[in-house]
Amino acid sequence: MHNKNHKVDFYFTEATTWQKELEKLRSIALDAPLTETLKWGVPCYTFQGHNIVLIHSFKAYCALLFFKGALLQDDHGLLVQQSQHTQATRQIRFTNTEEITAQQTLIKAYIHAAIAGEKAGIKVNFTAKTSLIYPEEFQQKIKEIPTLKAAFSALTPGRQRAYNLYFSAPKQSTTRVSRIQKYISHILNGKGLHDE
Repeated sequence: MHNKNHKVDFYFTEATTWQKELEKLRSIALDAPLTETLKWGVPCYTFQGHNIVLIHSFKAYCALLFFKGALLQDDHGLLVQQSQHTQATRQIRFTNTEEITAQQTLIKAYIHAAIAGEKAGIKVNFTAKTSLIYPEEFQQKIKEIPTLKAAFSALTPGRQRAYNLYFSAPKQSTTRVSRIQKYISHILNGKGLHDE
């Protein structure tokens, strides 16, 4: 077993849910030739400086997230694509320690396959993002306010996508209009959806 990085300990000791499950996943990750680090506030396991897998938890489950999981052979159907927009990463989700224990050999095999892929230099071929299709209500608003169009165009592509997803999500036009109205000043100030 490789050494624990004590900068990461807090994630496991302060966990209010999934503590036993997270500790079990940690011991499995540390059993592989990986270096334990802290990235994005969660335990991340690297091989020669390259991200292989991280441990994270959610309300309904905890998970191992493989950075190039889309490239792993998934004969056992364990890997989950978090959303339709996720291209490279895949999760293996857990809801109890028994599940982790029962799948421990498979989990280790997936980790070793991910390391082997990294050694071989495999890369994820990201598909080009298709141009965004904005809701009619937003198209109308940027016609009404020319400075809004300029400010929105100046945002990073990621911020534009986040707004577009948020504005497009509601089924009701009135809700879409309300969301757009709420964030006009944010956009005019060059801020992303989640910026303060």
